[in-house]
Amino acid sequence: MKKLLAEGVGTFWLVLGGCGTAVFAAKHVGVLGVAIAFGLTVVTMAYAIGHISGCHLNPAITVGLVVAGRHPAKDLVGYIVAQCVGAIVAAALIYVIAGDARGGYDLAGGLAANGYGDHSPDHYGMVGGLLTEIVMTALFLVVILGATDKLASPGMAGLAIGLCLTLIHLISIPITNTSVNPARSLGPALMVRGWALEQVWMFIVGPIAGAAIGAVVYRTIATPRAAS
Repeated sequence: MKKLLAEGVGTFWLVLGGCGTAVFAAKHVGVLGVAIAFGLTVVTMAYAIGHISGCHLNPAITVGLVVAGRHPAKDLVGYIVAQCVGAIVAAALIYVIAGDARGGYDLAGGLAANGYGDHSPDHYGMVGGLLTEIVMTALFLVVILGATDKLASPGMAGLAIGLCLTLIHLISIPITNTSVNPARSLGPALMVRGWALEQVWMFIVGPIAGAAIGAVVYRTIATPRAAS
């Protein structure tokens, strides 16, 4: 139960910190600031709860770690539920806070929801968006597996993973608003509803497929000891 609570709290922080920056402060900090915010949520939580739950904060990462043999399959559903609950609560809080601004908050602004086509920041289509989510998540998983390997430099995993997520956002915010995380996508989509819920399938399927691919890639290139 402590692991599940840690995952819920950690994912809450990821969505609040990352999506909250996008909603409240993007006009001040820009794409770079939003990307850094997402990275910082992972870095801070890696050191806060990494020793408790592993700090997945992401259903796709949990799936990838199960595929890689780094996480027990019996814990998969519990982790995913905890992550999704944390993300939904954070998205609801962002919506409530945003609504307290003068004039309220117009959900047409998207609440940092992910999208493609007319709902992509730079109007990328479904194919480009799906490929982006698959590739970004696959490489994210490779970095996570490598950074947390027994052969890696101790104590540096959180920083490496956070920097990787920052880079991923710098690349893909213009394309899909960056998901690589089904829970992060589900939270805002449930608040926005409409188009966001219609398109959220891509931000569930893409990251999960990418994470599974990343797990296979890492196990292929790593030494037997590193892959285990």
